Amino acid sequence: MSHLITAHPELKPHLLGNNGFNGSCSDYNSAQAAILGLPMDYTVSFRPGARLGPERIREVSYGLELYSWHLDRTLADLRYYDAGDLNLPFGNVRASLEAIRKVVAAVMQDGKLPICLGGEHLVSWGVFQAVYAHHPDLVVVHFDAHADLRSEFFGEADSHATVIGNIARTLGPKRVYQLGIRSGEREELLFAQEYTHLYSERIFPGLEEVIPQLAGKPVYVTLDIDVVDPAFAPGTGTPEPGGCTSADILRAIHMLGEANVVAFDLVEVAPQLDSSDITPLLGAKIVREAMLSFIK
Repeated sequence: MSHLITAHPELKPHLLGNNGFNGSCSDYNSAQAAILGLPMDYTVSFRPGARLGPERIREVSYGLELYSWHLDRTLADLRYYDAGDLNLPFGNVRASLEAIRKVVAAVMQDGKLPICLGGEHLVSWGVFQAVYAHHPDLVVVHFDAHADLRSEFFGEADSHATVIGNIARTLGPKRVYQLGIRSGEREELLFAQEYTHLYSERIFPGLEEVIPQLAGKPVYVTLDIDVVDPAFAPGTGTPEPGGCTSADILRAIHMLGEANVVAFDLVEVAPQLDSSDITPLLGAKIVREAMLSFIK
C-alpha cells in the first residue's frame, strides 16, 4: 500500500479493480506524477454525471498506445502513480473541496506533479488552493467554453460557474489566461477585461501569444473538455457549439510543454452522455499527451 493512501484515507481504491491509468506504476514513492480522480458533480446546472469521468477515462486508456506519435515519447519511460478516486463526502461541497486541497497538497509536498481528473469544474478550486500555497507566483491557463467568472450562481459562491472568478480574485489581476471562451454573461466579460487575459472563441492564435508570457513562472493548466466542440466531445454536461477540434486541444497541450507546468486537471467528462466513448477517449489521450509534455 502506498504512503499516499496510508497517510490520506480520503483516497479509496478504484471501483473496477484498481488497475489505474494505462502504464501506471504501483509505487507512489518512486513516481514523478500522481493521478487523482475527483468524482464530484454537486453543483452542475444542466446535465450531471461528470463524477463518473475519472473511472471511465482510466478504463478507455487501455485502448491507447503508451507511445505518442507526435512527441516521439512513451509513457513506458515515465513513472506515474494512479492513486484512484478520492472518497469524497457526497453532496458536501466544502468538505469535498477541503479533501481535494489536502491530498493535492500532499502530492506537491512530495515533489510530484498532480494530474487531476474531474468531476465538475469546481474541483479546480480545491486543486488551485493547494497549488497556490506551494507556488505563490502561480499563473493559470484556463481552457473552456465558458468564462466561469461569476461571483455567485443561484446564490452559491462555490460553483462550477464561479470557479475561475474565485481563482482570478485570489491571484489578482492578469494572472489567468483564458482560451476558447465562447459563452458567459456580460458581467463576466467586463470582469475579464479587468482581471484576466481573455482569448475568446478560439485557442489559436492566442496561445502563441501566451506561451512567451509564461516563461519562468509556475503554471497550473485547467482544461474543461467542453472547450472542444461537441462534435468532437459530446460527453459533457454543458456542451457549447463552436469550439475547437480535438486536434487543436492536443496541439495546445504540446505547446504548453515549453512551460513550467506544476499541476494539471481535466474536468467535465461525463461518459454516460457519450455511448461511443469519443469523449473519454479524447480525455485519455489528453492525459497521455499532458504527462509526456509536462513531466520533464
